[in-house]
Amino acid sequence: MTERRSIFITGGASGIGRAVARHFGERGWFVGIADVNEAGMQDTLGLIEGGFKYSHRLDVRDRAAWDEALAAFHTAAGSRIDAVINNAGIGTGGSLHELDPEEIDRCLDINLKGVLYGAQAAYPYLKASAPGSALINIASAAGIAGSAGMSVYCATKFGVRAVSESLDAEWAGDKITVASVCPSFIETPLLDGTGNRKSNEQIRDRVRAAGLEITPVEEVAKAVWDAVHGDKLDYFVGKTSKSMAFAKRWMPGKVRKQLRGSQGPLGR
Repeated sequence: MTERRSIFITGGASGIGRAVARHFGERGWFVGIADVNEAGMQDTLGLIEGGFKYSHRLDVRDRAAWDEALAAFHTAAGSRIDAVINNAGIGTGGSLHELDPEEIDRCLDINLKGVLYGAQAAYPYLKASAPGSALINIASAAGIAGSAGMSVYCATKFGVRAVSESLDAEWAGDKITVASVCPSFIETPLLDGTGNRKSNEQIRDRVRAAGLEITPVEEVAKAVWDAVHGDKLDYFVGKTSKSMAFAKRWMPGKVRKQLRGSQGPLGR
């Protein structure tokens, strides 16, 4: 009889985290989710049939809280953790000179330091369950090319990809899979925000006005599944993300020209 595999997902109260939780739960995994939104986590767990599910309140900026959360989930899941998904994140947009230091710090702390803390805390558990264990970090198309009005957010997502690439090398000897998933604009509640405290226009409206597609969140969940079971370093989700990755590699000058002549969806 094979042991039930387990996955721990931050930002599990909604959006990508919820979709990943459902996707793995439907395939027989023990699912653990973490978030600061406890009501949202209960809604997520209500969508997963059976009793192999768990939630833990976690602020990813708190390094000690990471140890507590993973230790508790390790016990709940039968003394094993096979995959950790660093998904928790926030959006921050607007011209850099207009951003408050608190906005910058919050984005950096959640989107980048939270990923580093999660990787550090997860390492002993993933090493113990290797080979076949995985750390998957949710980056973004914003980690492929830097856009106007998105300097802080892009910095964090470029950083997430850098962390993934570094750990892919660092943990290779431990046989731990490490990868980043780079979605473009995904159908999640984040699109209903403004991304910029000085704007009342929703991100969703700006994306549509720019002629860009909005990808179903289930596509990201499928990419995470592929990343856990695959061997690639980067997984690009959505037409925009895939096109940007291709263009940045093969036509960097053209990409730069286009970016300098336009304002990003979060920067207007």
